[in-house]
Amino acid sequence: MNRNSPAHRRPGRRAAVAAGLLLAVGLGVSTQMSAQASVHGPAKAPTAASRSVSGTSGHVVTRVADFYGAYVDAKGDYTDPDVTLAKTLRKHYLTPDFAKRLAAWEEKNGVDGVLRAQNIPARWTVTDNGAVGNGHEVVVTLGFGSGDTTRKTTLFVLVERYGHIVDINTTSAR
Repeated sequence: MNRNSPAHRRPGRRAAVAAGLLLAVGLGVSTQMSAQASVHGPAKAPTAASRSVSGTSGHVVTRVADFYGAYVDAKGDYTDPDVTLAKTLRKHYLTPDFAKRLAAWEEKNGVDGVLRAQNIPARWTVTDNGAVGNGHEVVVTLGFGSGDTTRKTTLFVLVERYGHIVDINTTSAR
């Protein structure tokens, strides 16, 4: 890098770009990398066990899936849960009014209001449930436990037209 390069003249810009990328990854924005890029040799055909996750920028179902995926990851590291990330995700995805109502609900019920549980789910699915008033409802199904002890919780997440979560309930707003 020479003295006149843009990166040399703007040292803060490189740090800002790096911080932006870290924030994007922390907020559940996913990138996909080909397995061929990391493993040398012939490419393997997809198997029945292979999984694929996709999303659409700005789509409400993708947004809720990103939130729940990142939130579960932040809360689910039992040896070192990332409390700061979980709070940051709430601040980014929830409306301020709903965040206050959710905190009051959690205080009263003694469980995590986003998950409606004390435990962290082992799996989850996110499904479109259609428009509701000026917003959109998304169904989040959380799976807890495994084998014979599997328990499912279904949540109805209401998202305003600007993409922020305004409510999480165990019953539909429809």
